[in-house]
Amino acid sequence: MPILVGACIIAAAILLSTLITAVGGRYVGLESPSEDTAWLVDRLTGQVYKCQAPDRGRASCTADVATGSISQKR
Repeated sequence: MPILVGACIIAAAILLSTLITAVGGRYVGLESPSEDTAWLVDRLTGQVYKCQAPDRGRASCTADVATGSISQKR
């Protein structure tokens, strides 16, 4: 019986760490050819944001409609 309890605790810890990792890394950034523009993808909702930072400081991001698919890294 103690082995089953230990296995359940380990399984719960693995599932909890996976959930925290998935929620913590909500946004994925993609570089663009120009240095002042980047794309953010919200993995939770699937929305794509186009962010621009022409000068140093905070970037301004607006929701943008994108078509097509994102290629995987090789």
